[in-house]
Amino acid sequence: MRDGTRIGSDVIVIGGGIMGCATALFLRQRYRLRVTLLERDVCGSRASGINFGGVRRQGRAIAQLPLAQRSQQLWGRLRSLIGTDGEYERSGHFKMAFTHEHMQALAEYAERSKDYGLNLQLIEGRSALQKHFPAVGARILGGSLCPEDGQANPRLVAPAFAQAARRHGVDVREHTTACAVEHDGQRFIVHAAPTQRTAQPEAAIAPSLCACAPVLVNCAGAWAAPFAAQWGEAVPMHTIPPAMGVTEPLPFFLPWSLGVEGGSIYLRQVRRGNIVFGGGRGHLFPAPHTPPPHDCDTPSQPSEHARTTQSALLTQMARLSTLFPQLAHAQLIRTWSGNEGNLPDDQPILGPSLRRPGLYHAFGFSGAGFQLGPGVGEVLAELIAQGRTSTPLNAFAIDRFCTRGAAQPHTTHEGDMP
Repeated sequence: MRDGTRIGSDVIVIGGGIMGCATALFLRQRYRLRVTLLERDVCGSRASGINFGGVRRQGRAIAQLPLAQRSQQLWGRLRSLIGTDGEYERSGHFKMAFTHEHMQALAEYAERSKDYGLNLQLIEGRSALQKHFPAVGARILGGSLCPEDGQANPRLVAPAFAQAARRHGVDVREHTTACAVEHDGQRFIVHAAPTQRTAQPEAAIAPSLCACAPVLVNCAGAWAAPFAAQWGEAVPMHTIPPAMGVTEPLPFFLPWSLGVEGGSIYLRQVRRGNIVFGGGRGHLFPAPHTPPPHDCDTPSQPSEHARTTQSALLTQMARLSTLFPQLAHAQLIRTWSGNEGNLPDDQPILGPSLRRPGLYHAFGFSGAGFQLGPGVGEVLAELIAQGRTSTPLNAFAIDRFCTRGAAQPHTTHEGDMP
C-alpha cells in the first residue's frame, strides 16, 4: 500500500461541483453515512460555477423532465437546505421564436411535455408579445413562457452546498486531486495528493491521502470519463468551452430568463442590472505541463484551460442587439469560459456502474446540469442508501455507450420496474 494518511468512510465522492456536493450533503444529512469528498480545485469552481445560471425545465429532453421536476422542488426550499437562496428566483423562462417554424416546434414541445407540470404558455403574434414583453426586438414573432422556471447565481450555489455538507459532517477536501483508484475486492481505494499548479518536478510528492470506502461516486465533470473507463465503461465524452459574458449594469427591462428556439444565444438580467449572456464557444488550450505527484498513477485527464474568443463575443453582441436594440452599445465588464463535459446525445450519464458494484456515475450533463444538480444529489443518495429510486433513469444508463459487464450492481429503480 502506498504511503500517506489513510481515512475510511462509507462513501467517497470525486468532484465538488453541484452534483457531488449535493450527493454528499444528502447522504450525510438524511442517511447519516460517512462521506469523504475530494475536489481538485475549489468546490463549485468548474462547470458548476462558470455556467449561465439558468434554472429551467423548458426545452429539456422529455426523459429529463421527471428529474428536473424533482430538482425544481428542492430549488424551492434552497435556503432551508444550504443556508442561502443563492439569488434564486422564479423569474420565468421565455423561449423566443424567430419564425413560424420555431413557433410550431414550441407548440409541439408544449404538447409533449404537458404531463410534467411545466404549465407552458404560448405567446404568438407581435401584438400579444408586446403586451407581455414590450422591450423585445421586432424580429421576434412570439415564444413559449414557463412561468415557474428561473435563475440563480452559480458562483454562490455549489459552494453553499459544499459548506452545508461540511456543516453536517462531510469530510470535504479541496485542492486534492484523485490520482488513482483501485479496488481490493471489498472497497475502493483512492490515492490522492495536493493539486499541483506549476511544473516543479523536484517538489513532486507522493500521494498524501488514501481514502477507502465500499462506495465511490464519480462526479468529476469534464474529468470523469477516465474514471469510468478504468472499469471498462468508456464513453465518448468531449469538452466544450462556453463563451460567457456580462455587461455593465443597465436599467431593468428583462423580466424573464431568455433563450432562442434552435439555440444561438441565451441571456438574463440580474437585479443589479447586469445582463449575463452566453451561447457561443470559447477556445481550449493546454495548460502548462503539471507533472503528477511521484508514484501517482494519474488517469489520463483533460488538462485544457478555456477562454472566450473575440469572434465569439462579437457574434454574441450582434445577436443581443438584434434581440434588444438598447444593448447595441452596452459595455462588457467581464468574460469567461470553462470546461463542460458533453456526450453525443446531449444526455448525461447518471446511475450505477454496470460493471463494478458500488460505483456510481453522474457526469456529462452537456452544459445543462445546473438546474438538475440538487435532484441528482437526492437521487444518488437514494440509490446508494436504499438501493432504489422512484425517478426513472434508464435514458441515462452508461450502457448506451458500452456493453454490460458480467458484474451487476444490486440496485433497483422503482421507476423502471414493470
